[in-house]
Amino acid sequence: MSTITGAETTAKVETQSRGKMIAYWTVTALLAMSITLSGIGQLMQYGGNVELVTNIGFPLYVTYILGSWKLLGVIAIVVPGIPRLKEWAYAGIFFLMTGAALSHAFANDYGENGFNLILPLSYAALNIASWALRPRNRKL
Repeated sequence: MSTITGAETTAKVETQSRGKMIAYWTVTALLAMSITLSGIGQLMQYGGNVELVTNIGFPLYVTYILGSWKLLGVIAIVVPGIPRLKEWAYAGIFFLMTGAALSHAFANDYGENGFNLILPLSYAALNIASWALRPRNRKL
């Protein structure tokens, strides 16, 4: 009877860690795709990226800086190893996204239906979820 209980406990532990791993990679993939597309759009000054930056009073060259940082941050988060760099990348993406939302809020540039606030804050939430769900081998 104790053997069965032990097997059930072991099965539950494996299921929980597998579920957490699936959740981590799902959230991390969504984060990586969204930040990558955003970074590429800024580097290419594609779509509304020019208006987004100029409407809040930033110079246009900021798109190159932010786009580069976003792509480097995604690489640091997705590539295995270097856990300290991952911590910095998670922090950088969080500050970048919350800073974007605050910049738009202070400039009264909310966009249609608050899009300029909701989108960066949703990226920040994905970032926090990915950080919180990290497996042990991706932590300091």
